[in-house]
Amino acid sequence: MPESVTPVTFPPAFLWGAATSAYQIEGAVREDGRTPSIWDTFSHTPGRTAGGEHGDIAVDHYHRYRDDVALMADLGLSAYRFSVSWSRVQPTGRGPAVQRGLDFYRRLVDELLAHDIKPAVTLYHWDLPQELEDAGGWPERETALRFAEYAQIVGEALGDRVEQWITLNEPWCSAFLGYGSGVHAPGRTDPEASLRAAHHLNLAHGLGTSALRSVMPSRNSVAVSLNSSVVRPVSQDPADLDAAQ
Repeated sequence: MPESVTPVTFPPAFLWGAATSAYQIEGAVREDGRTPSIWDTFSHTPGRTAGGEHGDIAVDHYHRYRDDVALMADLGLSAYRFSVSWSRVQPTGRGPAVQRGLDFYRRLVDELLAHDIKPAVTLYHWDLPQELEDAGGWPERETALRFAEYAQIVGEALGDRVEQWITLNEPWCSAFLGYGSGVHAPGRTDPEASLRAAHHLNLAHGLGTSALRSVMPSRNSVAVSLNSSVVRPVSQDPADLDAAQ
């Protein structure tokens, strides 16, 4: 045991919080106009998930959000990052919003603010509306354009009360686990499609950021959540160095 230990300190503005994603917690997959996302389809496909688990009910956050926020307050959390279900807000991935879907997130934000918990919104946590996937999904440029429209809808609804925004959660997973290895929804194994998806997810971040900034106060921040990693060559062979680069 060292004789002296330097205490770890955090900046005064540091936020202690928790994070979730819509499909992991909300349930209510057929209520108030919500339509299937790629994770609904994927998890109901035999052999895709352990034990055939799915998010039809999950922890029923859609109905229990007040109790869940009370638990956050009891834990002393100062922030909560949640994601919006695109299929709940825009069931076909295009066109006007379903206000019942937006109203759920309005109520959730109000409940968080009433408990002095800062909300942080993630617009996309892997749950593409199935109808957009049927039209080609993220390998198609059109999906990025649809995402920008969706971002504007949610920004207009919540941007007056939510200051922290994230466009995409771990787009690497969406592109390469969803379209390359196929271990995530939509479960496709097409390396070329995964590269196209990566490009269009980057495009979606840019277009979505512009859409949010066009309808929200300038004080709001917009970011993207990345799962970065260090890539090392297996040897100093020029081919390996080139592959790592």
